[in-house]
Amino acid sequence: MTRFAAPIAEQIWDMKYRFKAPDGTAKDVTVEDTWRRIARDLAQVEDDPDVWEDKFYSALEGFKYLPAGRITAGAGTARKVTLFNCFVMGTVPDSMGGIFDMLKEAALTMQQGGGIGYDFSTIRPKGADVKGVSADASGPLSFMDVWDAMCRTIMSAGSRRGAMMATMRCDHPDVEDFIAAKSDSARLRMFNMSVLITDPFMEAVKADGPWELVFDGKVYHTVQARDLWNRIMQATYDYAEPGVIFIDRINQANNLNYCETIAATNPCGEQPLPPYGACLLGSINLARLVSDPFEANAKLDIDALNELVATAVRMMDNVVDVSKFPLEAQAREAQAKRRIGLGVTGLADALLMLGQRYGSDEAAAQTEEWLKAIARASYLASVDLAKEKGAFPLFDADAYLQSGNMQMMDDDVRDAIRTHGIRNALLTSIAPTGTISLYAGNVSSGIEPVFAYAYTRKVLQKDGSRTEEEVVDYAVQMWRDLKGDAPLPDHFVNAQTLAPLDHVKMQAAAQKWVDSSISKTINCPEDISFDAFKDVYMEAWDTGCKGCTTYRPNAVTGSVLSVSESSEQTPAEGPQLVEEGGDVIYMSEPLDRPAELEGNTYKVKWPDSEHAIYITINDIVLNGHRRPFEVFINSKNMEHFAWTVALTRMISAVFRRGGDVSFVVEELKAVFDPRGGAWMQGKYVPSILAAIGGVIEKHMIATGFIEGEGMGLKSDPQAQVVGLDAPRGAACSACGQYDLRMIEGCMTCGSCGHSKCG
Repeated sequence: MTRFAAPIAEQIWDMKYRFKAPDGTAKDVTVEDTWRRIARDLAQVEDDPDVWEDKFYSALEGFKYLPAGRITAGAGTARKVTLFNCFVMGTVPDSMGGIFDMLKEAALTMQQGGGIGYDFSTIRPKGADVKGVSADASGPLSFMDVWDAMCRTIMSAGSRRGAMMATMRCDHPDVEDFIAAKSDSARLRMFNMSVLITDPFMEAVKADGPWELVFDGKVYHTVQARDLWNRIMQATYDYAEPGVIFIDRINQANNLNYCETIAATNPCGEQPLPPYGACLLGSINLARLVSDPFEANAKLDIDALNELVATAVRMMDNVVDVSKFPLEAQAREAQAKRRIGLGVTGLADALLMLGQRYGSDEAAAQTEEWLKAIARASYLASVDLAKEKGAFPLFDADAYLQSGNMQMMDDDVRDAIRTHGIRNALLTSIAPTGTISLYAGNVSSGIEPVFAYAYTRKVLQKDGSRTEEEVVDYAVQMWRDLKGDAPLPDHFVNAQTLAPLDHVKMQAAAQKWVDSSISKTINCPEDISFDAFKDVYMEAWDTGCKGCTTYRPNAVTGSVLSVSESSEQTPAEGPQLVEEGGDVIYMSEPLDRPAELEGNTYKVKWPDSEHAIYITINDIVLNGHRRPFEVFINSKNMEHFAWTVALTRMISAVFRRGGDVSFVVEELKAVFDPRGGAWMQGKYVPSILAAIGGVIEKHMIATGFIEGEGMGLKSDPQAQVVGLDAPRGAACSACGQYDLRMIEGCMTCGSCGHSKCG
């Protein structure tokens, strides 16, 4: 039986990927059962399924190949779920009926757990004429607000996640409002946002020329291109959004530019997709393929890599036939082009094992060499599949081989494609791998640098005591196992100490051999100058990247937990995470209930109900810190009996798990009743559930648990991170740990792996 490399890896498997019956009984007794389940399901479409099941199992064994979370959690479970992670939805029509048809499709897709991307450039700008109704258009941002509300509603109904991407062209008349939207800390929180940057715009920026904002052939405004670029830069400097997507570069390089036009990406940006396109993701774990790590003869086994890539491509191709889709249009699109996104994880760890410093010229060259090997092996494997099963239906050899990606391929690969066709239109992508990287033993995520070598995760036990669990990077743990207490070499660098331009260098090196795109976050220090910050984006453009996303701690998104290098540490010791207290965090088991608790009861009179609702909230005191422990809701109105009992049990279960449970308030307040809400004490409350959320919030404020209405956990010594002057930001909504990091475009929890992007 496989032994997990770290306790957190086993916990991730148990929480996210282990197949369980509805009553919680484990169907996957071991992780080998999980691998066997996936292998068997994906082999069912083969002529000789038993043979391929064993080959697929071998690829999964030891965490060498990591299918995306959807596949790992859903394959072979007989559940009606999609195995695709994200979708770009259909083109939004510029009509009220068409817009709301698209909203319905988005809701259905998100209900099945798929993240979505949309281009809102097709909606007429604010103030434009609406013919036939004598009115002015409200503009695309007003409809984005509707999408945002839909996403929050779907999430409140129990959806696994609510990730969305919104794009807008740099020449749309409302682009300035789009750029500034995230300056409002309460607006469009369900969206990642990126501006579609064209080649002519970048030329105008460099020339400091004029730039026309146009819709449907009409020029609405003329601005200076450099001024508009600076607005984008200032917004992302201040609020971490919008990102930029170099859309002309994407379309020119696209293997399918002869039959599709791309205007949006999935939520994390690694998959530029056409209307109804879907991203099918998986990663090669490079950290598992290095022989003789940390020795002079350390190397990555290229033969093993080639074999693993070929098996992974076949597995992913089979997913197209095995998976279900929320919409028929998505199924047709996937089957017509059979695009997949095979990427990597553990890159930084693999470089460390070879003695290379992430961000150095040597590491960039090594990364390019590995990614070229993966691209070559992927395309040749897909050609072999085409010989056996046929090329993708829209394959046109002459047109296909004219794309920018194909121009870079070796002649033997191009000749093979021309002769035999190819099974998958696009094959490579580097996706966020935060959760699956933890599951694989805390290997470095995607192509990101190591975030932190080690940190302590405090776990509150059932009896109120606390245990500490060290979470160690995979390569660091291997170093310890091989070298004992020997100090870490100088080439060990992490996201906290890496220069932003070194990030760009690594992204550009990988992008040369990735036919889709890359999800990567360039971490910038809070004190980076604005000019240096702008240089990061210009360097991304100049070096051939397809987009750029940065993260700089700011007042809106908050600071993330970072590592602190004290003056007492030597460089060889490496940075360490510093925490004090952190007592109110994730618990392995719920707390036992004391015999007596302090509490309050509140009366709520809902206008449409004859009888009042009484809400009792009891608190527990730990180390002098009062926090909510349980909730009871009672009413004479039996209409509400079933859901109030269910609600009280669920909220109480969450409260007893610990952490920053103030998120419960926001989830309840976000619930909208389709029959309408009510005015209460001069404020519109959208549902009874929202009213209950308001009562819980009022109680949390009165007891000092949170700062105030709409605010987070109250600052107190029992839950602070020492050594950080900046705000610590939000706690993870899944486990309560203050361990959120911006990784590959998504805020991700280092303790439990939860992220908005999956």
